[in-house]
Amino acid sequence: MCGISGIYGLEKLVDPRSIVNAMNDALSHRGPNASGIFLRDELCLGHRRLSIIDLDSASDQPFLDPSGRYSLVFNGEIYNYRKIREQLKNWNFRTQGDTEVLMAAYAEWGIECLEMFNGMFAFALWDAQEKRLILARDRMGIKPLYIAMVDGSIVFASELRAILKSGLIDPSIDRDSLWSYLQYQTVHGNATLVKGVQMLPAAHYLSIHDAEQDLNRYWFPGDKFIPGLDQGNRKLVLEKVKEKLYTSVERRLVADVPFGAFLSGGIDSSAIVALMAQASSTQVSTFSVTFNEAGFSEASYAKLIADTYSTAHHEIKLKPEDFMQNLPAALDAMDHPSGDGPNSYVLSKVTKEAGITMALSGLGGDELFAGYGLFDHASKMLEMKWLQMYPMFMRRIIAACIRLIKRDAQGMKMAELMTLPWMDIFHVYPEMRKVLTDRDVSKLSHMNGEEINRRMRTYLLSFPDRWTSWTRTSQISWCEMNTYMRDTLLRDTDQMSMAHALEVRVPFLDHELVEYVLGLPDQMKKGDSTKSLLVDAMGPLIPREIIDRPKMGFTLPWEHWMKGPLKEFCESHLKRLAARGILDPEHTDRMWNLFLKGDLRYTWARLWHLIVLEYWLEKNHVKT
Repeated sequence: MCGISGIYGLEKLVDPRSIVNAMNDALSHRGPNASGIFLRDELCLGHRRLSIIDLDSASDQPFLDPSGRYSLVFNGEIYNYRKIREQLKNWNFRTQGDTEVLMAAYAEWGIECLEMFNGMFAFALWDAQEKRLILARDRMGIKPLYIAMVDGSIVFASELRAILKSGLIDPSIDRDSLWSYLQYQTVHGNATLVKGVQMLPAAHYLSIHDAEQDLNRYWFPGDKFIPGLDQGNRKLVLEKVKEKLYTSVERRLVADVPFGAFLSGGIDSSAIVALMAQASSTQVSTFSVTFNEAGFSEASYAKLIADTYSTAHHEIKLKPEDFMQNLPAALDAMDHPSGDGPNSYVLSKVTKEAGITMALSGLGGDELFAGYGLFDHASKMLEMKWLQMYPMFMRRIIAACIRLIKRDAQGMKMAELMTLPWMDIFHVYPEMRKVLTDRDVSKLSHMNGEEINRRMRTYLLSFPDRWTSWTRTSQISWCEMNTYMRDTLLRDTDQMSMAHALEVRVPFLDHELVEYVLGLPDQMKKGDSTKSLLVDAMGPLIPREIIDRPKMGFTLPWEHWMKGPLKEFCESHLKRLAARGILDPEHTDRMWNLFLKGDLRYTWARLWHLIVLEYWLEKNHVKT
């Protein structure tokens, strides 16, 4: 895990090395073990290294092959690199890590090597003979790669702020992305909040040769589906799910540094720890954050799993105030604003301080195995196509009644669902994930909410249309993975964990497991318990106490903080945001005042992402 940066097209730049050096410095937290700059022809590359596999300095980057043809900067891990290395008989290897295997694989098979990689990665590879630059990103979009086209140059980096540090762009806010952020507390797809800066799409590579740029998708899970495969044999399906998840965990245990696992005591993290104990030849280290409040603490469940699998268990006891004390540093660590993140920052901080450099996480389990209540709610709405038979004026009357009777955030969302023009996945799913309703966004931005929704639908429609023929649960999973999971959970995990130089690996997002589970019919995924497919596949490996436990999870007292010790901070940032002229000051004040009065339509989560936005704009000097 590392940080990469670079510039292609140096003709108009006076001192490209100093520019990339500034970008590299902005990524120092991602790679404290080594740094390097490479300048050649029309390209300059930068790298900050966090050593995980092959700690020898021979694997430092930028990595160059002896012939001088290839140059590489690489962020991430190729978990099956040893297997790939066995096939590269003609390459004289000088190192033991995955970086050189990536380069050798490209030299042997060209861009088709991407289909062989199992891992999380973003890299830039220069072929001096062909004068071609390849930028690529992993299938699930676990590792980020930001790109900006600037006056004939292409600037790229692992973080948005590294591009800003180049000094090559005058950062201003992208208004279209802003409206999406207001509604979803993040920006979906390839856009960012900075005009002119985009992300390389997941599962894509960009080939650059002179003035020619060619963007291509190299993976789509639907291409691997085999209709009817295992559909009538549940026992076989359960065996395959367990086998594929075990293989995924086993692959992700390759490391030359101390590693462990986040253990909350929930189904997902328990499954990961159980399989780690089977796959690892050494005792597994587990880390749980615990709290004094018995009604919130999951300590007993985490300890049950730790005792069951004899892990070296570490309970890290925190108070809510510990999170608030770390809030300024967490906000400073935000590369791209989000309505979440401080939790991940503190968890990563205490894990790193315990001596761990790499940790496995259960992230992705809910999205893949339908663990959120959203799956049921969205499915029910998708079954209500009969609503379309009623005239819109009647549905608007019903929606108005709902707003009067159910005066909370859920009621506001139900009212908007009632007035959707179509009850299909392209209309229902975006509605389910909104933080602010169309009415609020329209009042805040004086922009039609339907126009914003159209952008979200356009994004979902940009995927190969084969996904719309999948089963309903798989369609919702795909939407979750490509919006909330990648653009909020994975982005937050990357920026908050790498703020402490901690690598987090996510076994549930192994592409072979994802392909298999998404291809299964809905009846295989439904049962007596939440995530029954995963639970039944794991069998006795997950104790019944974990499966039957009540839903819980420590909820930080954000409402109390925002009305108390953080009130001045919140009010001042909301006022400065409104003063920028991008939001309506009156409606911003109205939302804040209703929150202070305890109006259930405006919970803390519907305001916090606005406060974070202003903090980020100021921190990064982004103009509006």
